Amino acid sequence: MTENLSANYKKAYDNRLGFGRRPALILVDFVQAYFDRGCDLYAGVENALASALRVRNAARGAGIPVIYTNVVYHSDGADGGVFFRKAPVLKNFVLGNPMGDWPKDLQPAAGELVISKQYPSAFFGTSLASTLRVMEIDTLVITGVTTSGCIRATCVDAMSHGFIPIVVEDACGDRHEAPHNANLFDMNAKYADVVTEVEAVDYLKKYHGN
Repeated sequence: MTENLSANYKKAYDNRLGFGRRPALILVDFVQAYFDRGCDLYAGVENALASALRVRNAARGAGIPVIYTNVVYHSDGADGGVFFRKAPVLKNFVLGNPMGDWPKDLQPAAGELVISKQYPSAFFGTSLASTLRVMEIDTLVITGVTTSGCIRATCVDAMSHGFIPIVVEDACGDRHEAPHNANLFDMNAKYADVVTEVEAVDYLKKYHGN
């Protein structure tokens, strides 16, 4: 096949959702494991965190909800099920392990919601969907790690629950460029709008005061 990838996909998937009226921001799993070079989960995603913090500043300025997720397991990982069995590296998120702590620049502020999860999606087995509905949120601005795992799962579930997923490409990261780019491409084609940090911040600044 000589046709390039973008041209091929545009025949079937070439639509934009656009930003909704009531957004919330989620920062998915930005925890120490991905920033500690001594940890097997180290992913070199410092730039993604820096971008997410800039988006967070804009969200706080706009007065929209800011939500964080982390991953927490009991000591034997029994609440991690097959996921914990498949990926033993998740032992870094057993309760009390410092790899599950927030990086120094990412301390949630008072009143900002933290959701602890055991599986890739921020929605699966958590109160996130109900919380967003009570807040009358229609748009979820998604940042975090990793793009091919928890970001993709959260994006697909956001769409499945009826929320507009806006994935901020600069503010998401993965341990390798190839799965990062491939999953951004696919999410943008089928499930979400993938936007730049500049686009996300501009949207949030315009939302300020509404």
